Amino acid sequence: MPGDSWAATDRMNARRTNWAGNITFSAERFHRPASAGELQRLVAGTRRIRALGTGHSFSRIADCPGDLVSVAGLPKVIQIDPGRATVTVSAGLRYGELAERLNEAGWALRNLGSLPHISVAGACATGTHGSGDANGNLATAVSALELVTADGDIVLLSRDSDAAALAGAVVGLGALGIVTSLTLDLVPAFAIRQYVYQGLPRDQLDEHLESIFASGYSVSLFTDWRGPKIRQVWRKCLAGERDPGLPGPGRWLGAELADGPRHPVPGMSAVHCTEQRGVLGPWQLRLPHFRPEFTPGSGAELQSEYLVPREHAIEALAAVGRIRGRVAPALQISEIRTVAADDLWLSPSYQRPSVAIHFTWIRDPEAVAPALAAIEDQLAPFGARPHWGKLFSVSPAVLGGLYQRLPDFQRLRGEFDPAGKFGNELVDSYVPASRPPATSRPADRQLRPGQPTASARARPAHRGQFRTGRCAPQ
Repeated sequence: MPGDSWAATDRMNARRTNWAGNITFSAERFHRPASAGELQRLVAGTRRIRALGTGHSFSRIADCPGDLVSVAGLPKVIQIDPGRATVTVSAGLRYGELAERLNEAGWALRNLGSLPHISVAGACATGTHGSGDANGNLATAVSALELVTADGDIVLLSRDSDAAALAGAVVGLGALGIVTSLTLDLVPAFAIRQYVYQGLPRDQLDEHLESIFASGYSVSLFTDWRGPKIRQVWRKCLAGERDPGLPGPGRWLGAELADGPRHPVPGMSAVHCTEQRGVLGPWQLRLPHFRPEFTPGSGAELQSEYLVPREHAIEALAAVGRIRGRVAPALQISEIRTVAADDLWLSPSYQRPSVAIHFTWIRDPEAVAPALAAIEDQLAPFGARPHWGKLFSVSPAVLGGLYQRLPDFQRLRGEFDPAGKFGNELVDSYVPASRPPATSRPADRQLRPGQPTASARARPAHRGQFRTGRCAPQ
């Protein structure tokens, strides 16, 4: 495609990296099929393949030694069903474009992540989230999905026909197949006012954590772990939660209302941030922290995140505070958010309301690795679950004990991909497949009507030498 760095099939002449540049993909070939049939034939005829979205993951979750495929070249789909309040979208679509189209039609997604440039399928597959006491992660909006399985078949999973499998497949880490479309729940479009406060005393957070996070539809706290105050509080309030047109109180729990737009990272320009100071705007231009017209080229950063049960939030934050001297030197900024509980098997907020503690690091793996290890030691007593798409060093044995439905997902993976075609070192280490029953195969589930299956059959998957995939210098 003109102006597009993906060729239909591109044998690598130069090493490709993720957005942050900390991961060099090991794939021998990159593909961008233009049709579902082309994707089916590709999947059926390859030995090892994974989907690559926008490259905003910081772990090796998307890496593969064989083939990587982008679904962004498939025909674009945005099909709204007003009667069911759903939208069916092509998997490679980015949230920013989808949200604009939905708002024009009078609809909205319940929540968005901080960055609107990520793909729908990639965000859902890794359990990516925004903030809000009543808002689940982005994957909780999925009511159905279609994916190409190892034999090249297209299989449909939905709440109506296969709710249990869907709960396992949505945050599926790319391990069950190549997702081609998703159906998402909608709500009527709504408007938001965004306020930024500075200098919230830490003792106020300890005393009023519940009311602080309940003070808006979506609330984020930003700290650098260097002092006794939270640097910024971003409150995203529904229109009507306060008198229209009135500014927020100039002082709130000891924090001051910012006198101008702010960027979460100290010293950075706020020109690319969504509008603040209580200016009413549509949901898609307020829920993210950054504007959709700003397209980031690359990120001079690394990221990690851990979700802890909400009832342990104050203790967990205090535990990180005790090692602030080891964290702060490698840190750009840390964000604290809330996420509602869900029933998705590999979701970090599975069956527990959570507080997410996020770390945006400098792009120096050697400096970040010891800080990461110290954080994980401090948060281990609280059962902290790491974000799948960000850096972590928790062992497979420890992480496996944090997910009650992991054995069920392993069986589901064994059913969908018994030869491990969609695996990689990280996935095979943390969620190895279980052998499926002899009579079970995904083709027994609902095939999408009218879709031909690939005639070619895949050869047995080639398994590479195991590596941990832990945070280490690249």
